[in-house]
Amino acid sequence: MLFQWLLADPAPALTPRFETQLLDDQVAIGYGLAIGDVDGDGKPDILLVDKKEFVWYRNGDWKRFVMVENLTESDNVCIAAADINGDGKVEVAVGAQWNPGETSDPAKSGSVHYLIRPADPTQKWTPVQLHHEPTVHRMRWAKAGDSYQLIMAPLHGRGNKGGEGVGVNIIAYEVPADPTQAWPHHIIDNTMHITHNLDVFPEENGDAVYIGGKEGVKAFQFKNGRWVAHSDGEWLVQGHSFGELRIGRGQGGRKFLTAIEPLHGNLLTTYIPNTQLFRRENLQRTVLTDQLNQGHGLAAVDLLKMGQDQLVVGWREKNPAGEIGVQLYIPNAANEWDVVWVDEGGMACEDLQVADLDGDGRPDIIAAGRATNNLKIYWNRSQ
Repeated sequence: MLFQWLLADPAPALTPRFETQLLDDQVAIGYGLAIGDVDGDGKPDILLVDKKEFVWYRNGDWKRFVMVENLTESDNVCIAAADINGDGKVEVAVGAQWNPGETSDPAKSGSVHYLIRPADPTQKWTPVQLHHEPTVHRMRWAKAGDSYQLIMAPLHGRGNKGGEGVGVNIIAYEVPADPTQAWPHHIIDNTMHITHNLDVFPEENGDAVYIGGKEGVKAFQFKNGRWVAHSDGEWLVQGHSFGELRIGRGQGGRKFLTAIEPLHGNLLTTYIPNTQLFRRENLQRTVLTDQLNQGHGLAAVDLLKMGQDQLVVGWREKNPAGEIGVQLYIPNAANEWDVVWVDEGGMACEDLQVADLDGDGRPDIIAAGRATNNLKIYWNRSQ
């Protein structure tokens, strides 16, 4: 039966309940979010990509601090934050000069910067410019052997028009001992023609990188000093166009894929293996809803202590029923999904993240909206 391996004998779930806190009602675009400890106090902070500023909000009083502003002529677009050296504080890289119509000239489209933290992280950070491609769009830190690398995905290949032409250069940057010096970098893949997002998923032998785009989803792992096609298969999905994607875990920790399709799409989907093997030939695709509009935020996480992940999805324009917001999809014992509103009508979601912000063992939801000009925490009060 469909979903049986995922949903069989679900642990008793908490009853979902969320308490909304508005952190900022002056967000200009809120195109990207990251979570991490910026000031080293042991509590996760919120980092936000806004139109002309990269900012962070301090956990506790939620005061807003500008890290860098007016980095490029065009808008900011993405951020990556992780503690890559074990000092308890995040390292931050950012992407800007968002100009998706210019796919050829890197002087007019795209930028990648590493931000050097000051002694006081509430003060301005120092940007270091790195090599970049036009249409820089998404980036994440990923564990590569004993160190971390920055993985960057442009939207288009150089010179592409309408997703046709040369492939997108997915780039991995190695962090030098002195980050102000040149960063060695290499191309992981250049066979996809539009990419929209990526997920970094921890596995037994290190992080795996999953990249979604026009042609489907490709998977990579770090082996023998370089990024190579994943041992489960290079293509996880082909023949469907992906906007957002996340790898989740079902019962027993087994992997599944969830996605928003197509790019900026209306579909929430799952790809669940019908065997123990997480490979393309074993995945069964199911559409959970076709009622999104400009779907742009997605997470797979266990909010309700079920022992398996639920799905959080957000979209940024009103659907045919006039609805907009953030919803939670919960697997049930009938091999179906129950749907609960987290925010009905108050969030035109550009991005969302999930993290336990208050240390109570229940992950909370964080979302940013451009059309609604807001940043919110949905505190997980499920019981």
